Amino acid sequence: MNDQTKTPNSDHSVSSIGRRDVLRVGAGIAVAPVLGTMFPEHAAAQPASTAPTTRVTAKSPLTTLNNGVQMPVFGMGTFALPAIQTADVVNFALTHGYRLIDTAANYGNEKEVGEGIARSGVPRSELFITTKLWIEDFGYDEALRAFDLSAQKLGVEQVDLYLLHWPVPSDFEKTIAAYKAVERLYADKRIRAVGVSNFTPEHLTRLLDRTDVVPVLNQIELHPYLTQQAARAAHEQHNIKTESWSPIGGGFRNNPKDPTNVVDLLQDPVLVNLARKHRKTVAQVILRWHNQHGFIVIPKSQHYERLLKNIDIFTFELAAEEMAAIDGLNRDLRCGPDPDTFDIPAFRELIRRRQESGL
Repeated sequence: MNDQTKTPNSDHSVSSIGRRDVLRVGAGIAVAPVLGTMFPEHAAAQPASTAPTTRVTAKSPLTTLNNGVQMPVFGMGTFALPAIQTADVVNFALTHGYRLIDTAANYGNEKEVGEGIARSGVPRSELFITTKLWIEDFGYDEALRAFDLSAQKLGVEQVDLYLLHWPVPSDFEKTIAAYKAVERLYADKRIRAVGVSNFTPEHLTRLLDRTDVVPVLNQIELHPYLTQQAARAAHEQHNIKTESWSPIGGGFRNNPKDPTNVVDLLQDPVLVNLARKHRKTVAQVILRWHNQHGFIVIPKSQHYERLLKNIDIFTFELAAEEMAAIDGLNRDLRCGPDPDTFDIPAFRELIRRRQESGL
């Protein structure tokens, strides 16, 4: 076993907001503070900076993963971000205080994410880069080759966090083989942390029974209509962080299962009323709910104003009764695929339906 072992460390819009307000550095939540240079192991080989002189410092506080690595609690997702926009959007986010960027081989934009990172001029030592291994690359040798390609596209020698994108319950042997390859990448210091995505508690149990490295986090669909209590309890048991994808329910609007009855979390009356009360956007209220629960959160937007507002959630706090009211919205309602049935044929069917719908 290596140092990230199965005995983990015990550390466990309603109103308009001015531009100066949304550029303020957040403060006041109970995690590690923002650091000027978060990841000193990257500092040895820094490219010459091409960043604008007005670059904003890091805005997200940090949390400590079960292997001692620190990670921003707030970042930017890049799922479905058009490749033609990706470099510009990533550059904007990084120069305005974001430091965590989440991408994946399957998103088709790793190269553009790397271009945006390079363009920003933010030192590598301040960045936390996550990418994911796609299910068609599962298997030991296949996973190693896929990682090399992802790192090349991103333009980095080391990735901060590498995730298995989905479990494949119909061929879990390949899932195990892929994870063992990622363990090797961790031992070889090609990655700083190992994680998974979309694993249910049962999947985690099967994985932990046959591998050595406890994942540092599980990235799952999580929002007020799908609060994932069982998954969160399993994560807490193993000191695994919870990271939320589709945190404001964008999947309901962007890929509705029933186009005649589109679910819109942002129009929920409970959330709208809380946004009015706090003079924040509904998205900010939801993102603050995630943050106060201790979830790492990675909302995606290609709209610059929304990027600025999304990360401006550290200057207000939801009361206990307000958190409980949001918790009470749970419907166990997914906007994404079911991890128990997801595999390559299911993915191809999903793509076919999206193409037929023009999405």
